[in-house]
Amino acid sequence: MTYTFGLDTFGDRNSEPGGTPLSHAQTIRNVVEEGVFAEQAGVDFFGIGEHHTEHFPMPAADTVLAAIAARTARIRLGSAVTVLSSDDPVRVFQRYSTINAISGGRAEVILGRGSSIESFPLFGYDLADYEELFEEKATLFAELLKGGPVTWEGKTRAPLLNQDVVPHTESGPFPAWIGVGGNPQSVIRAARLGFGLALAIIGGPPARFAAYSQLFQRALEKFGRPPLPVLVHSPGHVAPTDQQAKAEFWPHWRDIIALIAPERGFAIPTEESFERETGPDGALYVGSPETVARKIATNLRALGATRFDLKYGMPGLTHEQLMTNIELYGHQVIPHARELLGELVASPQRCPSDNEAAEQAHA
Repeated sequence: MTYTFGLDTFGDRNSEPGGTPLSHAQTIRNVVEEGVFAEQAGVDFFGIGEHHTEHFPMPAADTVLAAIAARTARIRLGSAVTVLSSDDPVRVFQRYSTINAISGGRAEVILGRGSSIESFPLFGYDLADYEELFEEKATLFAELLKGGPVTWEGKTRAPLLNQDVVPHTESGPFPAWIGVGGNPQSVIRAARLGFGLALAIIGGPPARFAAYSQLFQRALEKFGRPPLPVLVHSPGHVAPTDQQAKAEFWPHWRDIIALIAPERGFAIPTEESFERETGPDGALYVGSPETVARKIATNLRALGATRFDLKYGMPGLTHEQLMTNIELYGHQVIPHARELLGELVASPQRCPSDNEAAEQAHA
């Protein structure tokens, strides 16, 4: 069995060592450097999540991914996630098929309904239409991935009649996933439409998501689809020691969760809750390379997943701290996690495609 390991960022706004925030522009330039360095460190995938806030100034992840694509040769590149509900599926497909062309077939996309909802008022969408928007747009995106002229009609955008959508991909559809934070209906939707399942686990015991992996595989069988892969996306931070990693990460985690808690319904973190989440049964992968590798291996097994994406960074961390995180993750965490998982191949030359990953996961 082959496992793959990625890094995700939301374009978290960096700070100087003394705490002064960097400009949004410098933060974006830093993300490009981090993506290029991730390839050099041996990471399989680099993802950028769409956000539209002061602390996460990353509204055009695809543009940044294109810049990284032009300077890399192996690493896969994609969204983590694209808020499809407030975007146009045709434009999303065109942007990522363009990245696929620039990168020589290394693009993929994770689609989400939008757990961060700032894009809805920004682009004139009504939150009351939250579910209908995503259902229709995800259905259209699945049709676009098939290639060839598309005929589609719905309520959320103009219909398409035998419409050719360019650019065409050179070797079939690029991998696409649906991000799920705990909604069973979203799991079933991913299976029905033929997308991979991306489990976004940001709090509580990861093992509780095993039921969603199992539901996904049962739903794929019900819909007559072949097995498809499951990935895990969770926040974390790697430093030389557990103590250093926690000391660097904790104040920024506490501050950002406290900021978004009223909107998202989160509990305000305490030092006790942070210790619990960074422990063996929590959702945060914060610690030394040994600690993080063991936690990744344990949870990939428990969840029946073949890919782990570490959401690295927090607003307020420095670019240097993030580069150290990437170096340790690529050079130490990934090889050790592969060893713990019993993988025979030490470092694959590329991530498998969606179909290849599915075959390997069920070999």
